[in-house]
Amino acid sequence: MQMRIAVFAATLASSGLLAQGADHIALGDKDHNAGNAASALRHYQAAIAADSNNAEALWRASREVVDLGEFDDARRDSLYKVGEQYARRAVKAAPNSALAHFALAKAVGRYALTLGTRDRVKYAGEVRAEAMESMRLDSINPGALHVMGMWHANIMRLNGFSRFMAKYLLGGKTFGEANWDDAAKSLEKASAIEPDRIVHALDLGDVYRDRDDKDKARKE
Repeated sequence: MQMRIAVFAATLASSGLLAQGADHIALGDKDHNAGNAASALRHYQAAIAADSNNAEALWRASREVVDLGEFDDARRDSLYKVGEQYARRAVKAAPNSALAHFALAKAVGRYALTLGTRDRVKYAGEVRAEAMESMRLDSINPGALHVMGMWHANIMRLNGFSRFMAKYLLGGKTFGEANWDDAAKSLEKASAIEPDRIVHALDLGDVYRDRDDKDKARKE
């Protein structure tokens, strides 16, 4: 009888924690939609505290930390690394989650952009792999499409010597697959799926500008 009572009590406690986590995710989503990343992050962290393997809370926490890092020069690198850690835990907890893989691609990609060419090469393959896995699981994931577009664009923006070094001397063989056409196509798809998300248009406009297509760049 005591064993049954203990099991029942544990079940109730677990259910309570799950409900608490779901409530915090809902509140975090509300803050995220309102543009309050810091408050959203606190709610997602509370959901993680209730269940450390809550993939939904983990990838969302990664998203908010990385977004905060973009506007915090002093803590940028450390915030990006925290975002990467949350995303890795999300992928481990839910390996078939397109959003978890996207969160990891975004976190690693953002951190890589803070590094020099030699160090950036170390991360380029993983960024591409995680974005591709996200699109395999969800072919119209706009975030993953955006990451792939920027992967192509950022490699193409390296000078010819840097690309040669990355491709042949530093082990970045996938760099040879980068091209402007795929950069534009990926960002165009992302923008078509989320037409009101400004970052798609902004980065697409930059790609058009780099390709010397001034009319399209100006429109974006």
